[in-house]
Amino acid sequence: MSGLFNGTKKHVATYTEPAPTEISSILQGGYHHPLLRQWQYERQLTKSSLIYPLFITDNEDEVTPIDSLPKQNRWGVKKVVPYVESLVAKGLKAVILFGVPLAEGSKDPYATSADDPNGPVILTIKALRKSCPDLFIICDVCMCEYTSHGHCGILREDGSILREDSVRRLAAIAVNYAKAGAHCVAPSDMVDGRVLAIKRGLIDAGLAHKCMLMSYSAKFSGNLYGPFRDAAGSAPSFGDRKCYQLPPGGRGLARRAIIRDLGEGTDAIIVKPSTFYLDIVSDAKELAKDVPICTYQVSGEYAMLHAAAEKGVVDLKTIAFEAANGCLRAGATLIISYFTPDFLDWLDEF
Repeated sequence: MSGLFNGTKKHVATYTEPAPTEISSILQGGYHHPLLRQWQYERQLTKSSLIYPLFITDNEDEVTPIDSLPKQNRWGVKKVVPYVESLVAKGLKAVILFGVPLAEGSKDPYATSADDPNGPVILTIKALRKSCPDLFIICDVCMCEYTSHGHCGILREDGSILREDSVRRLAAIAVNYAKAGAHCVAPSDMVDGRVLAIKRGLIDAGLAHKCMLMSYSAKFSGNLYGPFRDAAGSAPSFGDRKCYQLPPGGRGLARRAIIRDLGEGTDAIIVKPSTFYLDIVSDAKELAKDVPICTYQVSGEYAMLHAAAEKGVVDLKTIAFEAANGCLRAGATLIISYFTPDFLDWLDEF
């Protein structure tokens, strides 16, 4: 010990790892070719993976660009049908419909126009079933586009959601979409108990065997929905949706909601938004191993990528694929994306 304190330098033994005579693998050999790089993907983006969101108005001849959502339009039923036909010819397999009632008096506290037989959604279901018989048609089920207050359910006097009345109304809307020919209904309202109510409604109507229920089980509140609300005219007239959409840090709540919705009979799970919530996608895949997992790359995410590309920060095609592959890698098998028309072209290049 004295050598440690008398200024003399004491030798300390160190370990030096011997240089390996062989390495276990040359990894680059597994991805040096474009096809090999595709083979390394556990899940690959295909045209069957994609679901295209469409905004349908009650003006049947309308085609109106959405300024905050590049390359997207609000469509009337007469205009959307030939547009969708052109995408089906390129390989489009699925759409999700959002109604946008614009006529004066079309909104009220009970979302009466949501399932109007002559409203935009039901007319479009029937038109697309006739013109594109192989197209899979999903209908978003919510009330915010149709209520005078812009919230996702029927309200109490204090502005909070009246759960019992709301789930009854949501179930009625979903069943009427299914009766019109929708292959799938997707409740996005986040009102507790609506999955069970919708599933019971489909069973009672004799439609559960031919209408999928795809629940937005993990839908988070946040700042990424602005362009959608511009498109759908669905911004709340007062307050916000933080008391029924999940808080951004609420991973445990998302897990509980996924488990609950599975127990109530959902056939698939949607996580929304996508890019900032890939941990939730991974959780959904863990908790719901036996059902499809879908992510919704929401309007704000899409608009951000376009804005970055316009500034020269990213290449649009490359970043679109990178974002999609992040969702697939996390566990998604389906992606709702505004990039769908572009992907239909880009995937043909491979």
